[in-house]
Amino acid sequence: MCFFSALTFMLIFALSLCAEAGKCPRLCNCDSTKLTVTCIGKNLTVVPPTIDEITLKLDLRSNNLQVLPRGAFVLTPYLTHLNLQRCNIIKVKEGAFRTLGRVVSLNLAHNKIDVLYQESFDGLSSLKELHLDHNRVEEIQPGAFTQLGFLNMLALTHNQLVYIPNMAFQGLHNIKWLRLSHNSLNNLAPEAFTGLFTLSHLSLDHNELQFFPTHTMSRWETQKGVTRLDMSHNPMAYLGEESVSMAKLTHLYLDHMSLQDLSEQALSHAPRLSHLDLSHNQLRYLEPLSGPKELASLNLTGNPIYCNCYMRPLRQWTSIGRVKLLGTCAGPPHLSDEPLQGVAPLDLRCRNRGEVLKDRFEEDDETVRGSPPTAKPRQKAKCPVNCNCDVEAQHATCEGQGHTKVPRGFPPKTQLLDLRSNHFHYLPTNSFPGTSQVVSLHLESCKIHEIEGGTFQGMKNLVYLYLSDNDLTFLDRGAFAGAPELTYLHLEGNRLTQFPGSALALLPSLFVLHLEQNAISKLEPAGLLSSATPKLRELYLTNNTINAIAKGSLDSVFLGTLHLDANQLMEVPTLSGTPNLEELRLCRNSIRWVGPNAFQSIGLSLKKLYMDQMGMEKYIHHCLSSDSVVLDLNFRWMENVSLEVTATCGHPPELRGQKVMDVQVFTSCPEIISPQDQRVVIKALQFTTLCGIDIHYLLFDHNKHTKAKDKGERNEKSNLIPRQFPSKL
Repeated sequence: MCFFSALTFMLIFALSLCAEAGKCPRLCNCDSTKLTVTCIGKNLTVVPPTIDEITLKLDLRSNNLQVLPRGAFVLTPYLTHLNLQRCNIIKVKEGAFRTLGRVVSLNLAHNKIDVLYQESFDGLSSLKELHLDHNRVEEIQPGAFTQLGFLNMLALTHNQLVYIPNMAFQGLHNIKWLRLSHNSLNNLAPEAFTGLFTLSHLSLDHNELQFFPTHTMSRWETQKGVTRLDMSHNPMAYLGEESVSMAKLTHLYLDHMSLQDLSEQALSHAPRLSHLDLSHNQLRYLEPLSGPKELASLNLTGNPIYCNCYMRPLRQWTSIGRVKLLGTCAGPPHLSDEPLQGVAPLDLRCRNRGEVLKDRFEEDDETVRGSPPTAKPRQKAKCPVNCNCDVEAQHATCEGQGHTKVPRGFPPKTQLLDLRSNHFHYLPTNSFPGTSQVVSLHLESCKIHEIEGGTFQGMKNLVYLYLSDNDLTFLDRGAFAGAPELTYLHLEGNRLTQFPGSALALLPSLFVLHLEQNAISKLEPAGLLSSATPKLRELYLTNNTINAIAKGSLDSVFLGTLHLDANQLMEVPTLSGTPNLEELRLCRNSIRWVGPNAFQSIGLSLKKLYMDQMGMEKYIHHCLSSDSVVLDLNFRWMENVSLEVTATCGHPPELRGQKVMDVQVFTSCPEIISPQDQRVVIKALQFTTLCGIDIHYLLFDHNKHTKAKDKGERNEKSNLIPRQFPSKL
């Protein structure tokens, strides 16, 4: 009898365990053997809370999650694969994946994510594949990938990226393949890929790059890792000397572009190149390429190759080097459609006038007179010396040719003019005659120290002007006269000592102004922006020496982005006249305290606020080593700011890491309200904020808080102060 009772008990116990282990959310399919849960297309708005804790693979495709909140997957810590495709996800909040330290594959493709925030992927320490294809990503914030040290593949294809900033992929120490195809990239910062020591495959195809990113790739050359580079389907017309400087590159894809010319020295610093794809361009001939010693395949398919004597050197070179040559002849008629590999070098010849006359006389005397000898294929339009002009693409470039004066005689329909890396030093009046159709003008790194009034006279369609990395110390009042449509102006990397307000007053359409890395020390007087550039939307003043900003100098109803980081500010500037400001950067200044109303005037519009590595951090580190330090802690400035707020406890040990707002001692402590001039003594404080570091607890010594003590509103014991703190953005 006892035996049967024991057997019955064991059976019931086993069944209960199976039932517990086999729980499955309604509308989902579960496989208890493979530990998978599938909830595809069920219109779920939240992650089902009843998913079995031991689940390894979770598929939530085609639902309607929209926002992934903090701790969204806290109940499934053993996941290794997570599929969130087509879930209408707009935002991934900080801490959404924090408990998923075992996940190796995360698929967020086909959603509506537009910004990759600093803490978006925090917690995914084992992640190897991240799919973000087919989103709306247009911004990668600094530190977005710092937690992904084991990531091998990052896919960001089919997004809306226009620019890759410096150190955008910092933290990807094991990345092998970076896919940036099908974006709108037209510019890459020089240090865009710095730190990617293990990267071997880079995809930049289907973008808007008009020039090969030589500077970006050459700075990256010290890492010597990339073997495959795909640049196909970009609107490049010309590849100049030493354009490609990548020592370990073996496969280069430059197909489906607009290439009409390629310098024989373009690949001189790519010695290991074995496969070069130049198919479907506009090349009529090609010289033997200097540099590649191991080239095995050269693809010229789809080019209008004219097989005459000008192609003979290439054909001999490929024959001697045993290079597989793909493509066919487009002419002359007797060689049309013949495979390039099959045409003997001796058949590639140019006929002299005597041969032409003899042949024509035998056939038809009428046709003899107008037959010239074979001419070298014309690939360049009428163009200044040492320049290349593409009439069809409406581009012209004289990059790095040592010009000391601006060349003249460009095709009248040129829209993009690239003159960077020359030695102009001085630009006189009317330096660009006949360029009224130019939309984008590049004058970076030209050693320019003076621009005379009227230099750009007649450039009525100029929208983009790049004057970065020159030696300008001032701008003439009439420097930009004659360019009324100028919208984007780059003056970073010069030596300007004052904000060039008088020169900018002639630019009524100016929308974006870059003044980073200059020597501007003050912004004054009041009305500086509103009088000079009333429609300015974005102002970048990073890394100047600004120590004073006059009240009202930055007033502008249109200003939406303001970067003041890495200056010498001691206090938050007055921004009461910027009612539409959305992004403000104050990082790396010497601001030691933030007053109660510092951001009140922009509280309703502000969306992104950056304040890391400020003087406050240094000041606080000092207070940690002293008995007491006076610091203003009235955080009333945060009450009306539309930012997500988060703070974590640093002390005591049993509360470390918990959200301040969730701690009972915090919520039960009455609020301290101090006037603006009230100072509070701090015993211990860890407080860093907004660009990547945790915000920690505030510990008051209430005995030293005179107002609280006098009113008997606080006891002798220190408590956490209930205040709202800015989140990490």
